[in-house]
Amino acid sequence: MSLAAIAAMAAISVASSTDASALPTIDGKIATVLEINGAIGPATSRYVTKGLETARLNGSHVVVLQIDTPGGLDTSMRDIIRAILASPIPVVSYVSPSGARAASAGTYILYASHIAAMAPATNLGAATPVSIGGGNEPPSPASPPKAGDKAPPESTPAESPMERKVVNDAVAYIRGLAELRGRNADWAEQAVRGAASLSASSALKENVIDVVARDIPDLLGQIDGREVRIANNLVKLTTKGLEIANLKPDWRVQLLSVITNPTIAYGLLLIGIYGLLFEGYNPGAVFPGVIGAISLLIALFAFQILSVNYAGLALVAVGVGMIVAEFFFPTFGSLGLGGLVAFVVGSLILFDTDTPGMNIGLPVIAAIATVGGLVIAAMTWVASRSLRRPVVTGVQTMVGATAEVLETFTGKGRIRYGGEIWNALSDSAVRAGQLVRITRVDGLTVWVEPV
Repeated sequence: MSLAAIAAMAAISVASSTDASALPTIDGKIATVLEINGAIGPATSRYVTKGLETARLNGSHVVVLQIDTPGGLDTSMRDIIRAILASPIPVVSYVSPSGARAASAGTYILYASHIAAMAPATNLGAATPVSIGGGNEPPSPASPPKAGDKAPPESTPAESPMERKVVNDAVAYIRGLAELRGRNADWAEQAVRGAASLSASSALKENVIDVVARDIPDLLGQIDGREVRIANNLVKLTTKGLEIANLKPDWRVQLLSVITNPTIAYGLLLIGIYGLLFEGYNPGAVFPGVIGAISLLIALFAFQILSVNYAGLALVAVGVGMIVAEFFFPTFGSLGLGGLVAFVVGSLILFDTDTPGMNIGLPVIAAIATVGGLVIAAMTWVASRSLRRPVVTGVQTMVGATAEVLETFTGKGRIRYGGEIWNALSDSAVRAGQLVRITRVDGLTVWVEPV
């Protein structure tokens, strides 16, 4: 069943009409805490969606999302927001501890939650979609818009049509969340268009968040008695004194978090390719082929749920293949150098996002490329040195060597060379037992001259 279908069923199950004069109260003794630390990816979205379901089954009164994130993937963020909007339990997003942030995707999640809270010395904002901007600095007005000001322009001349499309979609999305929760929609738009950020105290003044709390017990005490809307219901919270239950990720989520780490997935890809190549050139080794196949399948699974540029993936595979081919078809580095260039370019563009924590570290790529370059240089040196060495096998080694005359002859006769008897031609007279020098080899006949 799709996540959208689950969300729809959950929303229907809690939908009923009521008026503000007779608000139902959720009675319970547990506040479930879910932690979002680091970049938001597929593992995070699975952890939060499963955590919300577990909290519902356990009868939790409220779910607290403790956030400290620089952002993450758009698809994972939207999965989390859909789960929050469909949750029959109030969800409180809490940027904590002091020094934490809810940047980019974290800001959207904060706006989607029933209650938004921050600890002192935290910040939120900078919600511009970085996948379209790369390293470019987004245009922004000098200050956030105030009440009565005109809405910011739809775009600037520097923006491409695709950038305008993505930014406008993000603006509409966060404004919809702001209007749903009754928060500052104008500042939300500025956070997307101009990458604006706010501290905890400023966010409270700007009606971006609801509470500034020192810790979770303080947070639960401050939101006690507040009213939130769950689907079509207005619900009054009774959160003071609730028992706090921290829900940690299970082993499946932890495993998914490991294999969907871009650097880990990248390493598994290389292990898979090299393992299969080694098995192909050494049939029967078995172990490299098994490890390579498993690693490659796990890497491809990770790439399926990450934002991957398949042109980069193809360049990495071709580059590795060309470097390996240099071992078997020495081209004095030209094949290996081309493979190294393809490998580096493919690695740089492999993950189609600039989201912090969701791409491969440049030091990792540089280290692998350096090792590959040293291997190619070593192969080139060995190949060039072998060309300068004298020939040690074949008929070419006979030229210049000495042989023994078996019978006296002038013109045509026989000689002994290395235990073999050869037909010989000589322009000079030679006698039996005399040593001669081989000057030329043609088939089974050699040309000789007296030493």
